[in-house]
Amino acid sequence: MSFTTRPVVRGRNYAVTSGHYLATAAGVRMLEMGGNAIDAAAATCFALNLLEPQSNGIGGEVPTLVYIVAEQRVYALSGQGWSPQAFTIAWCREHGIDLIPGDGYLPACTPAVVGTWALAVARWGRLSFSQILAPTIELAERGYPLYAGLQQSLIANARKFTELYPTTGAVYLPNGKIPEVGEPVRNPDLAAMLRQLCQAEEAAKAKGRVAGIEAARNAFYEGEIAHRIVEFIRTHPVADASGRAHAGLLSYADLADWHARVEAPVTINYRGLDVYKCGPWTQGPVFLQQLALLEGFDLAAMGHNSPQYLHTLIECAKLAFADREAYYGDPDFDRVPLDTLLSKAYAARRRAEIGEVASDAMRPGDVGFGVPDYATTFDVAADNRRGLQMFSPLAQADAVRPYRIKHGHLGDTTHLDVIDGEGNMVAATPSGGWWGTSPVIAGLGFPLGTRGQMFYLNPNRPNALAPRKRPRATLTPTLVLKDGRPYMAFGTPGGDAQDQWTLQFFLNVVEFGMSLQEALDAPSVHSTHFPSSFYPRDAYPRTVEAESRIAPETLEALRQRGHIVNAGDAWAHGKCMGIRLNAHGTLEAGVSPRGEIGYAIAW
Repeated sequence: MSFTTRPVVRGRNYAVTSGHYLATAAGVRMLEMGGNAIDAAAATCFALNLLEPQSNGIGGEVPTLVYIVAEQRVYALSGQGWSPQAFTIAWCREHGIDLIPGDGYLPACTPAVVGTWALAVARWGRLSFSQILAPTIELAERGYPLYAGLQQSLIANARKFTELYPTTGAVYLPNGKIPEVGEPVRNPDLAAMLRQLCQAEEAAKAKGRVAGIEAARNAFYEGEIAHRIVEFIRTHPVADASGRAHAGLLSYADLADWHARVEAPVTINYRGLDVYKCGPWTQGPVFLQQLALLEGFDLAAMGHNSPQYLHTLIECAKLAFADREAYYGDPDFDRVPLDTLLSKAYAARRRAEIGEVASDAMRPGDVGFGVPDYATTFDVAADNRRGLQMFSPLAQADAVRPYRIKHGHLGDTTHLDVIDGEGNMVAATPSGGWWGTSPVIAGLGFPLGTRGQMFYLNPNRPNALAPRKRPRATLTPTLVLKDGRPYMAFGTPGGDAQDQWTLQFFLNVVEFGMSLQEALDAPSVHSTHFPSSFYPRDAYPRTVEAESRIAPETLEALRQRGHIVNAGDAWAHGKCMGIRLNAHGTLEAGVSPRGEIGYAIAW
């Protein structure tokens, strides 16, 4: 029997995973009350918004996949807000912006969490919004115990929260001091804001459950809360990493007009498994492109984490992510040739480009009209300047960036999965709206997100900034069906690395026959060859980040093939988690030990 850091959690009726054990418990509470997977996922997400403020918040986003057993169908929920009407490429040119910053108000999009879960619960859930919000309100009012990781984030940001974001310090640094581990953390303003949603639902409940949920949604986007958001960001400018202060550009109309949407997911079949991702407004299709490439190799024969296996994974990732840079964007604005990108013929052509040494170029494929020049560059800022017709570097491009977000960052996102006893299944990846890059809005208890930093400013590119457009997010939950039945739900934090770490987890299970926890525990690698989605959009050609538990001789063999290999911490890569339905009809769940507080529960 192989050693694992945690047991595989098994049950028959339901399973829940999340980035915090109290959030997992909130989801379980909904299931025990008679709710289904959608109710449980919503409650889990709202709790995560409170419990992991360094990683996500109610002002952020939550791309979501759901499988509804009664409809025998997978749906994608567009849990991503849009950019302000007033934020344009012309505005950036006028104000000397060649890279959208990763902090402050300029990259703020409409908060998507409330609207996403209101849509999901109204359409497929059973419980009221008030029932779903109850655990989070209770934890916000009474307090939840401070854990070490949250304290470390507070320590790292204490000066920022005192000098730059004093409204954040007012919530999280009571009396100007960092709380001790185990000390209750309270957020009464967030609780009061959520109670406003419950009161709106109560006032409309005579019209039915769905009308009540819609009233709660409207209380957030069309009522006092929306006005307070807009008033705060217009009257409290904050400096971004370039040192320039900006007021917010989000308007009341931007908030009121935004609605979450139900969309068709993107899917391919891999060795008999139907794998589903959100559309190209996320990076999710790169997971599918990698699978399409890998299907042509005998991975099991290569051996798990052998030099040949890791080299093949890395080179496939570089090709798929180059296509992300060339073609992905909000399909409401951009033509994204997914039919070609996910076709077997295209995968075969691309597979032939993989050699025995590490490639050193950005190599997007030709989908029928030539390879676009902009997609072959590693330098996003320079390409933005060309598109903006700025022919000399700006001060911002060379400025010291004191709050720089590291490429491949491990925090700033979380995840959850739920499967209920009927077979309904949810995978969701809450992120954004974290405390490190935007101040808490006074009286509301949460900050806005900064997802707009992922837009390009070259108007000729897909994913170029435009009013009321979704930036291409890195957030990427996964659902898998086998013979038309639920099989797996999984995801992880990790920015651009998400669809590399979860790919390795998935292959560990389906190619190498590992148990769920063995697959989560196994060491992993990821490429940083392509431009980061995060400000300042760095790229590190040929570079591979590897957990040091991979054999030194394997890492040296990769170096001999031309990869620049950085051996990092032994347990550094993300916090992958997942649920699987095994051949006996039993649910299995697990969470990576890389996160201090993630937890799985099954019953």
